[in-house]
Amino acid sequence: MVEWITNTMTSLGYWGIGLLMFLENLFPPIPSELIMPLAGFTISQGKMEFAPAVFAGVMGTVIGALPWYYAGKVLGEQRLKSLADRYGKWLTISSKDITKATGWFDRHGGMAVFLCRLVPGVRTLISLPAGISHMHMLPFLLYSTIGTTIWVGFLTYAGYALGDNYELVDEYLGPISKIVLAIIVAAFGIWVARRLMRRHT
Repeated sequence: MVEWITNTMTSLGYWGIGLLMFLENLFPPIPSELIMPLAGFTISQGKMEFAPAVFAGVMGTVIGALPWYYAGKVLGEQRLKSLADRYGKWLTISSKDITKATGWFDRHGGMAVFLCRLVPGVRTLISLPAGISHMHMLPFLLYSTIGTTIWVGFLTYAGYALGDNYELVDEYLGPISKIVLAIIVAAFGIWVARRLMRRHT
């Protein structure tokens, strides 16, 4: 995987970054946690520039989110779940994953698109419930772009800072992402509890 990512980026440059991040959104097993840190490492060697690399990563990601958005919009939740259970093993996606992403969207609305762009595991799938709910394209693109820019910028800088050890980003990001997810879930739980308390007072 690393060798293929490296060869693609080396041969295509910024276009390679955009292509890889586009494919990462279509096929979740391709990890952005390796693509953008490798781009950061390449920047540290003076072979690329930071801003164009981040821009390419953001564009590839946002464009890659559109097929999932339209899949949700055209197919609907139940048909998607059925397809996921039948063929999802090839993309490591199940109906439970779709249910989780839909739950996020139902609870947080458009803000979920922004938040989930920062959380590995659901960052790609959040496009599905956005499409299922027929979220307007402009806010979908806006939230996606802002969240993706933060995520891609962070990964790129991490790879730049770590240099030859850029692969450690994926190793350390796992526990951190779980903490971030736990914080978001806890914050939502507190918000729900406060609303319930207000209704009973």
